[in-house]
Amino acid sequence: MCCCLTDLFHTVELSDTKCEQDGLRFATVKSRALGGRGDVSFFVPRAERIDTLLILLHGVWGSHWVWPFKGNAHRIAQKLIADQTIAPLAIAMPSDGLLRDGSGYLTWPDGPDIERWIVDEVPALARLAVPALRHDASLAIAGLSMGGYGALRLGAKYATSFCAIAAHSAITDVEDFTSFVEEPLSAYLACAPREELDTAYWIRRHRDTLPPLQFDCGTEDALLKSNRRLHDELANAGVAHSYVEHPGGHEWTYWQHHLADTLRHVDRHCRSREAE
Repeated sequence: MCCCLTDLFHTVELSDTKCEQDGLRFATVKSRALGGRGDVSFFVPRAERIDTLLILLHGVWGSHWVWPFKGNAHRIAQKLIADQTIAPLAIAMPSDGLLRDGSGYLTWPDGPDIERWIVDEVPALARLAVPALRHDASLAIAGLSMGGYGALRLGAKYATSFCAIAAHSAITDVEDFTSFVEEPLSAYLACAPREELDTAYWIRRHRDTLPPLQFDCGTEDALLKSNRRLHDELANAGVAHSYVEHPGGHEWTYWQHHLADTLRHVDRHCRSREAE
């Protein structure tokens, strides 16, 4: 992972701490991976030292702001920290490159390298935007819907970079995108060989180094069959993971309610790694 900011960003614009509220901080950078500007919302708890960074990915149609301003992610995290349920952690909520209805967090032919944006540049930017974040902080990844797809796929593809993976209501296979975007499936299939666009492919391939993985889905969610199929495939292959179903649909009330499960999962496994 490159640690030289000038190699990653041409410019960095951070919000003024005197104007910030509720632990939210904002950044816009000119990203070399994206070939243009990218935005990140950060949750920065009050702490002298932060040992964990969670990259939290949004779904289709949204951007960096939806997790805090539709998902209430920063306040959910702050309550768990205040209750001493979890240790202070920083959350980076990046835009997905704003390509089409949703980029899938993929590397596009002759276009933005969104994988590198998420895996390399966002953590590097976090170390600049969050001074209390330890330079070798543990890194986790999670998301909802398309962001769940990104978390499962990138978390497994770059398994040794992460201490935990979590997903809510995830798109589990590239064909699921057809239910959410107006672009043809062929646009996504052009990004990589078909097999490599399947979350299960990377999970099976890197099963020996896979960090603790959990995912869930609502029983009224249109993606329920896809999530059950991924669970069955991993169970049949003997891949360790946790899968849970809860009442609810593909909606923000569901994700707000269950984000705390992800934060506890991240805290439990990233703190255990720190103790090793």
